[in-house]
Amino acid sequence: MTQPVIIITGASRGIGEATAYWLATQGARLVLVARSDAPLQAVAERAKRLGGEVLIESADVSDPNACANVVELAVQTFGRLDAVVNNAGILQPVARIAEADQVQWKYNIEVNLLGVFYMCQWAIPHLRETQGRIVNVSTGAAISPIEGWSAYCASKAAALHFTRVLALEEPAITSVALRPGVVDTEMQAVIRQEGQKAMPPERYAYFKQLKESGRLAPPEEPARVIAWLALHAPASVSGEFIEYTDPRYAEPARALFGETLPQSLQ
Repeated sequence: MTQPVIIITGASRGIGEATAYWLATQGARLVLVARSDAPLQAVAERAKRLGGEVLIESADVSDPNACANVVELAVQTFGRLDAVVNNAGILQPVARIAEADQVQWKYNIEVNLLGVFYMCQWAIPHLRETQGRIVNVSTGAAISPIEGWSAYCASKAAALHFTRVLALEEPAITSVALRPGVVDTEMQAVIRQEGQKAMPPERYAYFKQLKESGRLAPPEEPARVIAWLALHAPASVSGEFIEYTDPRYAEPARALFGETLPQSLQ
């Protein structure tokens, strides 16, 4: 069994879903993780039709025991672990700091930062054995502050720096963070629905215009690069914050996977 074993969190929709499909076309063995069971089942069935061997686990990555169970499921079932794609993430609360709900703010940190930490910590012993890879899906908000997104900016900035520390501490594992750009996902829908109350008018209008003018990238574009990195990221890039449009990664990803997903998934 030489096909790689890869965990993907936040796999029920958006970038995580598209990443699963790209990897399935290469026959990867996948453990797909999300909180919602029914959408996860649907993604798994489509990934299987593309050639992947797929397990699913309904889990909230803010729970360390749930993360442990995911890694255990992967290793017990497939005998190894080659990569983890930490894609699960949330934006809320969309609120200015003075008005932000403290419970929501704390949960954002638990998902976007602690979830990455938990999954990595449980996976590290197995990834050392395979000289595996960790791809942490990041955002431009990790380096650029946005009013009304304090929890998201803070948690993603911390997760980015965590990736850099991880690369130093675990030289046998290639760990990278990827900036996926502005993507047509549920998170963008949340911005349009909730952003007006907390964001400056010009910033809110910018995000609305992205959708209205068709300038949001489809999830499969950054997902193709994420999938390539999970399979082939060289050790020399460990610790880097990678733009999904960087030709060093976008071009080999396109060469491996092709331009589009199979027509049945469009």
